Amino acid sequence: MGETRHTKVLIIGSGPAGYTAGVYASRAMLNPILVQGIQPGGQLTTTTEVENWPGDTHVQGPDLMVRMEEHAKAMGTEIISDYIQSLDLSKRPFTAEGDSGTTYTADAVILATGAQAKWLGLASEEALKGFGVSACATCDGFFYRGKEIVVVGGGNTAVEEALFLTNFATKVTLVHRRDSLRAEKIMQDRLFKNPKIEFVWDHEIADVVGEPGGAGVTGVKARHVETGEITEIPCAGFFVAIGHAPASELVKDQLETHMGGYVVTKPDSTETSIPGVFAAGDITDHVYRQAVTSAGMGCMAALEAERFLAAEEGDAQPQASVYAATVDAAE
Repeated sequence: MGETRHTKVLIIGSGPAGYTAGVYASRAMLNPILVQGIQPGGQLTTTTEVENWPGDTHVQGPDLMVRMEEHAKAMGTEIISDYIQSLDLSKRPFTAEGDSGTTYTADAVILATGAQAKWLGLASEEALKGFGVSACATCDGFFYRGKEIVVVGGGNTAVEEALFLTNFATKVTLVHRRDSLRAEKIMQDRLFKNPKIEFVWDHEIADVVGEPGGAGVTGVKARHVETGEITEIPCAGFFVAIGHAPASELVKDQLETHMGGYVVTKPDSTETSIPGVFAAGDITDHVYRQAVTSAGMGCMAALEAERFLAAEEGDAQPQASVYAATVDAAE
């Protein structure tokens, strides 16, 4: 039997939303517990250059997340390396079961589990994962030094992956089902100026060619979206960069969701359909999906959790000064 831990605020997830929630909940003297999950630091740990984090012209994603974790710890957040495998929101205190065997009970929960990479859903893609198929350039790009690589996608993720992979590959072919990209213009400019990158427009990936456990990926088959004509593109690595889906499996049958699994929150709030449960970051944000907006929502969630708990205890105002200080600063 594992131990049972109780906390006023349980934060599930450790990206910008989770760590920021930890900072603010700690300042409110709520003594939060933060459970990191499978990927401590979230998606930014698989990103190289981050150029849109205020105050840092250039910062490495993993370095930024280490700093956030240290900040949350310094404020008093208890950070635990565990994975929440089930969460019961049917009654309070809420109950979460950790993969370690520990049971966590909480008066309020902040969900900050983020999002996970989407896949194409091809049988060959699944069979060749780990044998040349990847969704993380920073994790696996080094293995393709001096080789040719194919990336599929047309948004910021695809452009970032393609640009990063030019550090290793002799050629990177970007396959996109449309005739233009959806990525930010500044990133597109860098992409088009890079001599190592070639483009295959109006095509989708029909199949991944290779041998699991043997030669691995040897190429992909791209199908023209109008004519159906198949073109085989030789490559040693295939990177899927078609976006992310919210990691809401824990709550999909308990909280109101929409847009393919994003947790619904009240307007201008992080409150969910269950009082005492708050959602912040990519698990609820299907519009912006930025580190800075996730951090902002983490702040909101902690402040709202503080107010919720204060009201539960019969105090109309938050017991700590953090909310008042925030309002004063805004004025």
